[in-house]
Amino acid sequence: MEAVLKSLSSTAELLAVAARSSAVEQWDKQTLSRAFHWARYCEHLFSRFHNNTTIKRVMEKQLELTNESLRAVFPRYTDVCFKDLFQCQHLLLMGLLKNPDLPISIMKILFDTVSPVNTQQSDYQDVTGFCSHIIQCKSACKVLSPLTDLSGADVEVQGAVLMERLEDLLSGGGEASRTEHIVNSFLQEGEGASGHFCLVIAAALLTRKNSNASQTAAQDCLLDWLQKEQNVLQQMCSALPTTLIIDLAKRHLKCRDAYCDVLKKWASSMEYSMSEGEWVQANTNRTVSFQRLTEHFLALFAACPSLREDVEKELNVLNISDGDFDVRGLSVWGDLLSAINK
Repeated sequence: MEAVLKSLSSTAELLAVAARSSAVEQWDKQTLSRAFHWARYCEHLFSRFHNNTTIKRVMEKQLELTNESLRAVFPRYTDVCFKDLFQCQHLLLMGLLKNPDLPISIMKILFDTVSPVNTQQSDYQDVTGFCSHIIQCKSACKVLSPLTDLSGADVEVQGAVLMERLEDLLSGGGEASRTEHIVNSFLQEGEGASGHFCLVIAAALLTRKNSNASQTAAQDCLLDWLQKEQNVLQQMCSALPTTLIIDLAKRHLKCRDAYCDVLKKWASSMEYSMSEGEWVQANTNRTVSFQRLTEHFLALFAACPSLREDVEKELNVLNISDGDFDVRGLSVWGDLLSAINK
């Protein structure tokens, strides 16, 4: 029993360090794995002894002593009681995500659903299980169904966790530049990851909780980052289903305007192919066809009717600057106007 109580105290200390100490800057994959091993161990203790009044009382006393010593070390320390042990992995995860000193390398591991942290003993459960606590404990978090259909609940969970991280940094006085750096470092993953992370961004921007200033600030920060990262923005517009992009446009004015700008940029990059008898993008890496571009505009106008008149005026001005010829193939703007007004 002495060894059990010592492990219990050590895990409580671990939770305090994870949430409040700069020591996490030195954590690596192995340290993270061991931390979740001990968190899982405490959940096992709760499962085994929560109905044993005698042992439960002894553990509660041990936690009281440990909490007292930790309060002397960490300002605003939150006590850990016996009933908290059933969600020890969740407490560890949330503590890490709220720690401003958490290194980007550890964040990437926590968000990595392709190859999550594992040990030979398989003591470390899939991180999606940990992240799902956020959804379970904060049931107001809702993302529209296309995301689930595309990539499952893990995308929704990652989007929710990303928003939690940004909200905590901003509410703690973190500068917008630092939060943007975190998003940039995290989302600019290796080749082949862009499609998945476009979904994560969409999930974060579609996350629904009680309306509050911290959520608005976090989503504004993410939108500002997205407008600066034009490659990611264009990837989102080309890779995500139109219905999902429209949902984002309806939710966020910045997203609507950015989406419209991308569409106009795509149109400006097109040239008329005599062999194909159609407008095509000049570069070899063609992002969208003329028909698909037209569909994007029509979907945007259907969702945001007030936008249509202004955009059509702008397209008409661009068509006039091209000569205002009523002949197909001379101006992409004229042909685009004709297509959307059929």
